[in-house]
Amino acid sequence: MALIFKTDIERGGAWRAAFAKQLPDVELRLWPEVGAAEEIEYAVVWQPPAGFLASLPKLKAVFSIGAGIDHLLADPELPRGVPIIRMVEPGLTVGMTQFVTMACLMLHRSMILYRNQQSARHWEEISQEPPENRRIGILGLGHLGGEAAKALRGFGFPVSGWSRSRKQIEGVASYAGEAELPEFLSRSNILVSLLPLTPQTENMIDAKLLAGLPEGASFVSAGRGLQVVEEDLLDALDSGRLSGAILDVFREEPLPKESRFWDHPKVIVLPHVASMTNPATAVGSIVENIRRIQRGAAPLHQVDLEKGY
Repeated sequence: MALIFKTDIERGGAWRAAFAKQLPDVELRLWPEVGAAEEIEYAVVWQPPAGFLASLPKLKAVFSIGAGIDHLLADPELPRGVPIIRMVEPGLTVGMTQFVTMACLMLHRSMILYRNQQSARHWEEISQEPPENRRIGILGLGHLGGEAAKALRGFGFPVSGWSRSRKQIEGVASYAGEAELPEFLSRSNILVSLLPLTPQTENMIDAKLLAGLPEGASFVSAGRGLQVVEEDLLDALDSGRLSGAILDVFREEPLPKESRFWDHPKVIVLPHVASMTNPATAVGSIVENIRRIQRGAAPLHQVDLEKGY
């Protein structure tokens, strides 16, 4: 029995050590050293080549290294009878909670304006709003969004979330479905996107959606780059409808050097680093699911292919 591991980040050593400690009875193979394909029962991957997973005849489960699974759904030959499991692990959750909290606090405390003042060697105090006057809305109130919402509540912000189905999170207003999206947007002074990428969410953050936000709102993008119509976002920033944006994901990555986002005075650009899977904690989640599969139980966090997450 073997497990194939593939990622585009050079961290194979850390993963190998974690698997050796927590799953010693399974042979770990690091891509591209596949070996005998019929011996591989589990795949832990990020952006595998199209058709590769279908070439593994004994495959029992596919684990995404990251929270998103759109990189798997893009494969037209993805084996449909094999469970696809999204990554839910403590390190990834903590990292995203930290990032969303940091980004919202930076926007709330006018850090983009202070950065520009520093560049201009200009010393001026900017008036400060109390947190109860800054309403934060999170697009995508799943596991990551829910944990971020709870953390932000701890700073005194009124927090709401929008998702496909209604959620129950203490102190967080839940909006669901297309009919409730306008009301959710109208009360979001800081909008955070943590949506999964699906056909329904691609290009969702466009001029119409941004126009539904309060004048002077700001935006945090940590979901997927293809959800944002970038020219519409730039227009909203240029016109003053949006006061600032912290962007971690883009339609094209790495972000092209000619992109206007690099030099925009209202934007902070980050290279898709909001949260990274921690091998030490992620392997525990993978091992738990492998043990569940081995004893005939359903795996946790299995993707509903109809929904796309």
